[in-house]
Amino acid sequence: MNGFERRTMLKKKNICKAAFELFSTFGVQKTNIAQIAKKANVSQVTIYNYFGSKENLLKESIKDFLEEKLKQYERLLEEELTFLEIIEKIVFDKSESVKMMNYEFIQTLLSTYKDMQQFIDDFYKNRAIPLMIRLIDKGRREGYINKDISNEAFLFYITIFTRAISQHDLISKLPKSAMQDLSSLFFYGLMGEKPSSLPQ
Repeated sequence: MNGFERRTMLKKKNICKAAFELFSTFGVQKTNIAQIAKKANVSQVTIYNYFGSKENLLKESIKDFLEEKLKQYERLLEEELTFLEIIEKIVFDKSESVKMMNYEFIQTLLSTYKDMQQFIDDFYKNRAIPLMIRLIDKGRREGYINKDISNEAFLFYITIFTRAISQHDLISKLPKSAMQDLSSLFFYGLMGEKPSSLPQ
Protein backbone atom coordinates (compact mmCIF):
# COMPACT_ATOMS: atom_id res chain seq x y z
CA MET A 1 0.00 0.00 0.00
CA ASN A 2 1.50 3.33 -1.07
CA GLY A 3 1.27 6.67 0.70
CA PHE A 4 -1.77 7.84 -1.29
CA GLU A 5 -3.69 4.65 -0.49
CA ARG A 6 -2.84 4.93 3.22
CA ARG A 7 -4.03 8.55 3.32
CA THR A 8 -7.24 7.59 1.54
CA MET A 9 -7.91 4.74 3.97
CA LEU A 10 -7.25 6.98 6.97
CA LYS A 11 -9.55 9.66 5.58
CA LYS A 12 -12.32 7.09 5.05
CA LYS A 13 -11.92 5.83 8.62
CA ASN A 14 -12.11 9.38 9.98
CA ILE A 15 -15.29 10.00 8.00
CA CYS A 16 -16.83 6.73 9.25
CA LYS A 17 -15.97 7.59 12.85
CA ALA A 18 -17.45 11.09 12.56
CA ALA A 19 -20.56 9.74 10.85
CA PHE A 20 -21.06 7.01 13.44
CA GLU A 21 -20.84 9.46 16.32
CA LEU A 22 -23.35 11.84 14.72
CA PHE A 23 -25.76 9.12 13.58
CA SER A 24 -25.83 7.42 16.97
CA THR A 25 -26.07 10.69 18.90
CA PHE A 26 -28.64 12.61 16.87
CA GLY A 27 -30.23 9.91 14.75
CA VAL A 28 -29.94 9.14 11.06
CA GLN A 29 -32.71 11.49 9.92
CA LYS A 30 -31.35 14.49 11.83
CA THR A 31 -27.79 14.02 10.60
CA ASN A 32 -26.81 15.30 7.16
CA ILE A 33 -23.72 15.05 5.00
CA ALA A 34 -22.76 18.67 5.66
CA GLN A 35 -22.54 17.99 9.41
CA ILE A 36 -20.48 14.86 8.85
CA ALA A 37 -18.13 16.67 6.46
CA LYS A 38 -17.58 19.45 8.99
CA LYS A 39 -16.85 17.01 11.83
CA ALA A 40 -14.49 14.93 9.67
CA ASN A 41 -12.85 18.07 8.23
CA VAL A 42 -13.46 17.06 4.62
CA SER A 43 -15.67 18.33 1.81
CA GLN A 44 -19.11 16.93 1.08
CA VAL A 45 -17.86 16.03 -2.40
CA THR A 46 -15.20 13.82 -0.83
CA ILE A 47 -17.82 11.93 1.15
CA TYR A 48 -20.00 11.34 -1.90
CA ASN A 49 -16.95 10.26 -3.92
CA TYR A 50 -16.01 7.69 -1.27
CA PHE A 51 -19.43 6.43 -0.19
CA GLY A 52 -21.98 7.52 -2.79
CA SER A 53 -24.83 8.23 -0.37
CA LYS A 54 -25.68 8.81 3.27
CA GLU A 55 -27.21 5.33 3.46
CA ASN A 56 -24.00 3.69 2.27
CA LEU A 57 -21.98 5.80 4.71
CA LEU A 58 -24.27 4.73 7.55
CA LYS A 59 -23.72 1.06 6.77
CA GLU A 60 -19.97 1.46 6.34
CA SER A 61 -19.68 3.40 9.60
CA ILE A 62 -21.33 0.54 11.50
CA LYS A 63 -19.11 -2.04 9.82
CA ASP A 64 -16.04 0.04 10.63
CA PHE A 65 -17.11 0.37 14.27
CA LEU A 66 -17.55 -3.39 14.65
CA GLU A 67 -14.22 -4.14 12.97
CA GLU A 68 -12.37 -1.69 15.21
CA LYS A 69 -13.94 -3.08 18.40
CA LEU A 70 -13.06 -6.63 17.36
CA LYS A 71 -9.45 -5.63 16.67
CA GLN A 72 -9.32 -3.94 20.08
CA TYR A 73 -10.48 -7.12 21.82
CA GLU A 74 -8.10 -9.28 19.76
CA ARG A 75 -5.22 -7.08 20.93
CA LEU A 76 -6.31 -7.64 24.53
CA LEU A 77 -5.93 -11.39 24.05
CA GLU A 78 -2.40 -10.88 22.79
CA GLU A 79 -1.38 -8.82 25.82
CA GLU A 80 0.01 -10.19 29.09
CA LEU A 81 -3.35 -9.94 30.86
CA THR A 82 -5.30 -12.43 32.93
CA PHE A 83 -8.74 -13.59 31.90
CA LEU A 84 -10.20 -11.45 34.68
CA GLU A 85 -8.47 -8.32 33.41
CA ILE A 86 -9.52 -8.93 29.81
CA ILE A 87 -13.15 -9.65 30.53
CA GLU A 88 -13.41 -6.59 32.77
CA LYS A 89 -12.09 -4.38 29.99
CA ILE A 90 -14.57 -5.87 27.52
CA VAL A 91 -17.66 -5.93 29.72
CA PHE A 92 -17.09 -2.55 31.33
CA ASP A 93 -15.84 -0.79 28.21
CA LYS A 94 -16.36 2.91 28.93
CA SER A 95 -15.61 4.25 25.45
CA GLU A 96 -18.03 6.83 24.11
CA SER A 97 -18.69 4.76 20.97
CA VAL A 98 -19.90 1.80 23.04
CA LYS A 99 -22.17 4.05 25.11
CA MET A 100 -23.75 5.33 21.90
CA MET A 101 -24.03 1.91 20.28
CA ASN A 102 -27.16 1.04 22.24
CA TYR A 103 -29.63 -1.73 21.57
CA GLU A 104 -32.44 0.58 20.38
CA PHE A 105 -30.12 2.21 17.84
CA ILE A 106 -29.15 -1.17 16.39
CA GLN A 107 -32.75 -2.39 16.28
CA THR A 108 -33.84 0.73 14.41
CA LEU A 109 -31.10 0.27 11.85
CA LEU A 110 -31.84 -3.40 11.35
CA SER A 111 -35.55 -2.76 10.87
CA THR A 112 -34.85 -0.06 8.28
CA TYR A 113 -31.93 -1.70 6.46
CA LYS A 114 -32.66 -5.41 6.24
CA ASP A 115 -29.35 -6.24 4.55
CA MET A 116 -27.51 -5.20 7.69
CA GLN A 117 -29.12 -8.08 9.58
CA GLN A 118 -27.20 -10.61 7.48
CA PHE A 119 -23.96 -8.71 7.98
CA ILE A 120 -24.45 -8.55 11.76
CA ASP A 121 -25.35 -12.25 11.92
CA ASP A 122 -22.32 -13.26 9.85
CA PHE A 123 -20.00 -10.99 11.82
CA TYR A 124 -21.19 -12.42 15.13
CA LYS A 125 -21.02 -16.03 13.95
CA ASN A 126 -17.72 -15.92 12.05
CA ARG A 127 -15.75 -13.23 13.89
CA ALA A 128 -17.11 -12.47 17.37
CA ILE A 129 -17.98 -15.99 18.57
CA PRO A 130 -14.57 -17.52 17.68
CA LEU A 131 -12.91 -14.69 19.62
CA MET A 132 -15.15 -15.30 22.63
CA ILE A 133 -14.39 -19.03 22.49
CA ARG A 134 -10.67 -18.20 22.72
CA LEU A 135 -11.44 -16.07 25.75
CA ILE A 136 -13.50 -18.84 27.36
CA ASP A 137 -10.65 -21.32 26.85
CA LYS A 138 -8.24 -18.88 28.48
CA GLY A 139 -10.60 -18.50 31.44
CA ARG A 140 -10.82 -22.26 31.88
CA ARG A 141 -7.04 -22.68 31.71
CA GLU A 142 -6.56 -20.03 34.39
CA GLY A 143 -9.27 -21.50 36.61
CA TYR A 144 -11.68 -18.57 36.40
CA ILE A 145 -14.49 -20.44 34.63
CA ASN A 146 -16.11 -23.62 35.88
CA LYS A 147 -15.13 -26.32 33.39
CA ASP A 148 -18.69 -27.67 33.48
CA ILE A 149 -20.17 -24.43 32.07
CA SER A 150 -20.76 -24.82 28.34
CA ASN A 151 -19.54 -22.36 25.74
CA GLU A 152 -23.14 -21.66 24.75
CA ALA A 153 -24.14 -20.77 28.29
CA PHE A 154 -21.13 -18.49 28.73
CA LEU A 155 -21.81 -16.67 25.44
CA PHE A 156 -25.45 -16.13 26.36
CA TYR A 157 -24.50 -14.93 29.84
CA ILE A 158 -21.99 -12.34 28.66
CA THR A 159 -24.34 -11.18 25.89
CA ILE A 160 -27.25 -10.40 28.19
CA PHE A 161 -24.95 -8.83 30.76
CA THR A 162 -23.19 -6.50 28.33
CA ARG A 163 -26.48 -5.62 26.66
CA ALA A 164 -27.95 -4.64 30.01
CA ILE A 165 -25.04 -2.45 31.12
CA SER A 166 -24.87 -0.77 27.70
CA GLN A 167 -28.09 1.02 28.60
CA HIS A 168 -26.40 4.28 29.55
CA ASP A 169 -29.57 5.83 31.01
CA LEU A 170 -29.69 3.02 33.58
CA ILE A 171 -25.99 2.71 34.33
CA SER A 172 -25.41 6.46 34.69
CA LYS A 173 -27.76 6.50 37.71
CA LEU A 174 -25.85 3.83 39.60
CA PRO A 175 -23.27 4.82 42.25
CA LYS A 176 -19.72 3.55 41.89
CA SER A 177 -20.29 0.98 44.65
CA ALA A 178 -23.17 -0.55 42.67
CA MET A 179 -20.96 -0.86 39.58
CA GLN A 180 -18.42 -2.72 41.70
CA ASP A 181 -21.19 -5.00 42.93
CA LEU A 182 -22.17 -5.71 39.33
CA SER A 183 -18.60 -6.66 38.59
CA SER A 184 -18.64 -9.07 41.53
CA LEU A 185 -21.94 -10.58 40.41
CA PHE A 186 -20.58 -11.11 36.93
CA PHE A 187 -17.31 -12.76 37.90
CA TYR A 188 -18.32 -14.72 40.97
CA GLY A 189 -21.50 -15.89 39.26
CA LEU A 190 -19.29 -17.52 36.62
CA MET A 191 -16.87 -19.00 39.13
CA GLY A 192 -19.44 -20.20 41.64
CA GLU A 193 -17.44 -18.80 44.55
CA LYS A 194 -14.61 -16.34 45.04
CA PRO A 195 -11.30 -18.18 44.58
CA SER A 196 -8.92 -17.85 47.50
CA SER A 197 -6.17 -16.82 45.07
CA LEU A 198 -7.96 -13.59 44.19
CA PRO A 199 -7.37 -10.41 46.19
CA GLN A 200 -9.88 -9.62 48.89
